[in-house]
Amino acid sequence: MTPLFQPPPEVLAFLFVKKFLYLEILTVLALVRVIVGRGIARWPALVTLLLAGGGVLTIFAPALGLNEGRLYGLAAQYMAGNGGMAALLVPSVVFLICSVTPRARWRILDWLHGAMMLALIGLWWWTS
Repeated sequence: MTPLFQPPPEVLAFLFVKKFLYLEILTVLALVRVIVGRGIARWPALVTLLLAGGGVLTIFAPALGLNEGRLYGLAAQYMAGNGGMAALLVPSVVFLICSVTPRARWRILDWLHGAMMLALIGLWWWTS
């Protein structure tokens, strides 16, 4: 017999990906693009790095004891807005600009990001 309030595995996967994987992986992809990228492809990656890095810092701020002050309150409020999806999709859309810039190196980063974004949107759709 299953417990009454046990959520489906898809919901647990979506919550885990949304909270602990997506922004962290996006931050690493943006950092790699900033380091190895060329020309104009570095600028959207830098903006993504700052946005996603700020999101990661906001997520782990309570564990680090940095959850005091107005800046954390504003960042946490933004991270919770629209079910937390805006904080994930805004840096992701900025990173998409890198995929259309000429001379961006390591196009595998764009493919990985696209697969990540499709998986996130698919899980979001499935759980809605």
